[in-house]
Amino acid sequence: MAEKRKQEGLSPERMRHLKAVIEDDVRRGRYLGAVVVVARHGVVGIHEAIGYADSTRQQPLKKNSVFNIFSTTKALTNVLVFRAMERGDFALTTRASEVIPEFSGGWREKITVYHLLTHTSGLPSVFTPKPGMYIDRLNEIIEAICKYLHCVEEPGKLATYAPMAAHALLGEMLQRTDAKKRRYRKIVEEDLLGPLKMKDTSIGVRADLRSRKVVPIFLDRSPIDHLGHSNLGPNGAFEEEDAEMPWVGAVSTAGDLHRFAEMLRRGGELDGARIISPRILDMATRNQTGERPNELFKPLAIMRGWETAPAYLGIGFFLRGEAICHHHFGTMTSPRTFGNFGAGSSVYWVDPALDMTFVLVSAGVMEESQNIERCQRLSDIAVSAAI
Repeated sequence: MAEKRKQEGLSPERMRHLKAVIEDDVRRGRYLGAVVVVARHGVVGIHEAIGYADSTRQQPLKKNSVFNIFSTTKALTNVLVFRAMERGDFALTTRASEVIPEFSGGWREKITVYHLLTHTSGLPSVFTPKPGMYIDRLNEIIEAICKYLHCVEEPGKLATYAPMAAHALLGEMLQRTDAKKRRYRKIVEEDLLGPLKMKDTSIGVRADLRSRKVVPIFLDRSPIDHLGHSNLGPNGAFEEEDAEMPWVGAVSTAGDLHRFAEMLRRGGELDGARIISPRILDMATRNQTGERPNELFKPLAIMRGWETAPAYLGIGFFLRGEAICHHHFGTMTSPRTFGNFGAGSSVYWVDPALDMTFVLVSAGVMEESQNIERCQRLSDIAVSAAI
């Protein structure tokens, strides 16, 4: 067994320490629990469920617990957009208004797929296009975006993370250009989840997953409501079965997210299923925003007294970059490390230099600056296991 672990390139002692740190976090009440997966060279060094799914500590997490992954959903949408570009359905230079004609007027006419994927569209960083509206139906969101959201900056000028609008538009573009005229959720299922055997992932809460589903508990009460048509509470959109939110609406397990990350680590292929090409992945994991900061996260850094760091946005991915700064992917991963994360609760990254993947999904949605510190610390511990 020791020889096998040595071949994996991950220190068993450091993997045990990673688990112990998460256990200590849970004991201290920093969050309720987490499921973590770390692998190197495609071999899993740790896959552990630690802590609880609920605040009463009566429901232990399991390895196959199902979580809302929030903005990590964008990663699924991004990969499907890459596939569409490789098929020639549209290009990085395609303007959103060419596919969605009602999304017109002013600077919106200049917004391209590239702007949407790099968060440089100039659209405002809002979580809903109209306060108080239901967000679980894509057609209603698109109608409201076209009616209410206009650029506050010229496209291409600022790097401002778009929590909702960019990926709602990208999801709609996938639908409107699909030769089979499928809904977004069907495209995800047939073109991504099925080929990758991500059987515990769905857009919306698929009925057979509900018994394992962890209901998100916001430890720092968000002023933002996420309303769904079934009126299941202020965050009811995350419990809707038929929800279709390309920016925030997927549920998944740590194991499934690891399969997704492994596909990316292997250059777009897993177990014989080719999802995207190595070329587009190489393009997508290069810094597109230079030294510009992420305007949405800049106030968070100022609030905590942190130095404002570059956004390090690729095409659809966050990158680790060169600066030593507070980062979800840690301070010890290589500069080309890439991945995505979801509000206060989920993160995955791929380090191509170390040939390593990391996945964390957690119960108890943390305030984001605390989440960054948590993810950074756990990522650094994981990287220290690479031997």
